[in-house]
Amino acid sequence: MRILRAATVTATVSALAVVAAGCGGGTGPGGAGSNNSPKTLTYWASNQGPNVEADKKILLPELKKFEKRTGIKVKLEVVPWPDLLNRILTATTSGQGPDVLNIGNTWSASLQATGALLPWDRKNFDAIGGRNRFVAPALGATGAPGKDPAAVPLYSLTYALYYNKQMFKDAGIAEPPATWDELITDGKKISKGGKWALGAEGGNLSNNIHQAFALGKQHGADFFDASGKPDFTSAGAVAAVKQYIDFMAKDKIIAPGNAEYGQNQSLQDFAKGRTAMVLWQAAASSFAAHGMKADEWGVVPVPVPSGAPGTGKQTNSMIAGINIAVFKNTDNLDGARKFVRFMTSDAEQRLLNKTYGAIPPVKAAQQDAAFRRPDTTVLRETLARSAQPLPQIADESQFETSVGTAIKDLFADAAAGHPVTTASVKARLTKAEQQMAK
Repeated sequence: MRILRAATVTATVSALAVVAAGCGGGTGPGGAGSNNSPKTLTYWASNQGPNVEADKKILLPELKKFEKRTGIKVKLEVVPWPDLLNRILTATTSGQGPDVLNIGNTWSASLQATGALLPWDRKNFDAIGGRNRFVAPALGATGAPGKDPAAVPLYSLTYALYYNKQMFKDAGIAEPPATWDELITDGKKISKGGKWALGAEGGNLSNNIHQAFALGKQHGADFFDASGKPDFTSAGAVAAVKQYIDFMAKDKIIAPGNAEYGQNQSLQDFAKGRTAMVLWQAAASSFAAHGMKADEWGVVPVPVPSGAPGTGKQTNSMIAGINIAVFKNTDNLDGARKFVRFMTSDAEQRLLNKTYGAIPPVKAAQQDAAFRRPDTTVLRETLARSAQPLPQIADESQFETSVGTAIKDLFADAAAGHPVTTASVKARLTKAEQQMAK
């Protein structure tokens, strides 16, 4: 899965809420999905595969299948992640958007606040086979608590710890780490002679947030209080961010160059044997694309202090993934619901999630053998037992930008050899909290 945040629009989401609530979204006159025909739908799919063309090859046969069954033709556009949020926000204000679209699940509450997306109340869920078909954790990343979801889970993902078997063997390490103390101990044995233990992407704001969130849970921090007010400077939040930066600054198990890494660069290093471990979502296909054989790597749950992942302070991943949504003002609501039902059917869930390396959020589809392999079992069990959704708040995107940038800056400090202290971490997070208030 690729969920890249469009930093230029993050501060715009809340401001658009009032505007979009009045005009809605969907396929008004002249819109991208405007057809006034019950026999046509426009679908914006997110770029899940190696490139846009690969997604078209995967999705077009399925859309033809839907057309044959229903008589409804689906006009597909695969939108790259860097463009998707901008495109959606423009559609919410102009009323010129698709009928159906994919969204990053961490955007659910932000887009819900615009009022442009169809609420999935009981009637709408019943139209696609019922809410109970979906696993509860995935439903937790579909909008603000206490409100009808703004979207339906489509592809689910979590983080895992991938490790290089040969590099562990060469360092005399028999088992992969289950706790952070073990990871640091193992990491110091590995980080020698130009090799490094752990890969990171200091320039990837989303990844920074994902790691800090899980560590924050382990330190008892939520980053927001019960009223939704930012709380970035709590003792737990500061400790979580410092722990992550210390892998480079203090423990010396992350290469200083990782401070500037962007999307997927840590995967390349891992596949080429430059680093022994990486924290990532469903990375098997990426490793293969870089020439790494499946028997060269292993996968285990992300470490937790006790060594046993679970709820609360044993949370070890955010709930990642893609949701599918419908613009409320679509001219073809019945067709849009039929399409969502098709995309979340047991058969399509098995096929598409298997193809993309994700975990089906539909319970029945998880019974397929593809989701019982050692690597997919770790992801599936993490989703069920120890993952939590990022804060479902309207300002979530701004949270990713402000705190993600603070972590980026702290990595830069560590790479430059500047001291990273509790005070310096708190100062960066204080600045991020102040930015949220503007």
